Amino acid sequence: MSATKTAPTKEAPRPRATTGRRLQRSGDWARRTPLLPALILVVIVTQLPFVVTIVTSFVKWNAYYPDQRRFAGIDNFTTVLSDPDARHAIVVTVGLTLSVVVVSLLLGLAIALLLDRKFLGRSVVRTMMITPFLIVPVAAALLWKHALYNPEYGLFDGLLKGVFGDNAPQVDWIGRFPFFAVMFAIVWQWTPFMMLILLAGLQSRPLDVVEAAKIDGANAWQIFTKMTLPHLRPYIELAGLLGTIYVVQNFDHVFTITSGGLGTANLPYYIYQTFYTAHDYGLASAAGVIVVVLTMIVATIALRTVFSLFKEESR
Repeated sequence: MSATKTAPTKEAPRPRATTGRRLQRSGDWARRTPLLPALILVVIVTQLPFVVTIVTSFVKWNAYYPDQRRFAGIDNFTTVLSDPDARHAIVVTVGLTLSVVVVSLLLGLAIALLLDRKFLGRSVVRTMMITPFLIVPVAAALLWKHALYNPEYGLFDGLLKGVFGDNAPQVDWIGRFPFFAVMFAIVWQWTPFMMLILLAGLQSRPLDVVEAAKIDGANAWQIFTKMTLPHLRPYIELAGLLGTIYVVQNFDHVFTITSGGLGTANLPYYIYQTFYTAHDYGLASAAGVIVVVLTMIVATIALRTVFSLFKEESR
């Protein structure tokens, strides 16, 4: 009687696709793991305080009345939007942001057109033009407040004395023109930012098309209006939107030059005053959330502009 031998069963080989996916996942995690400490730090430093701010914005919490702390719903947001000081701060913020962005764009475009030309020492001039943007905002505000605006020893009144002599009027620039005093100080610092973006757009122009237009008889104004400006449109939009995101949060110049007085208090200064002077943490948090929401709307538009710019460049 012969014994039947059974063939040993072989283990089915693993599919190559599954093994490849596992190797790819392990490789992805190997590349991502070194970034985890930085990601965790960013979440702790930025996201957790924002979550706390959102929670606090729904709480009635004033340090002067600690026993009255309670859940307030949307009362803080209603109070902020109905407060005359807050509404005035919103108007000042919008006016200051629009004026700074528009004037900075116009000056940045003019300077970019000049620096796009070839002349001796162009690289040195470009470096010097960028310098105001690199100065700490508080230091720049102090420079304008004391070295330029001061009615006794400031540069502007010194120029008036140099032109009109002893009969020159002594102008208190901050007292008489507080809004413009803050605006021009911010414009001086943000014009180089606009100039850099627009200069990059000018240098990306197809020069062969410009030369062909000159050969066909187009003058400088026609080239600028029909070719240069349409080409710079996405760069102008990008500069304007990014400038709006940063200028709407400006606090240093308002606090340093006018201390929020003379009708120049914007939303960031209103938040500072509500938090540190009135010690109303709920109202300050609600105002902060409103500013963040408005900034996120502008940032979304800015990102879409950036993506459309990249798509046009990749064509």
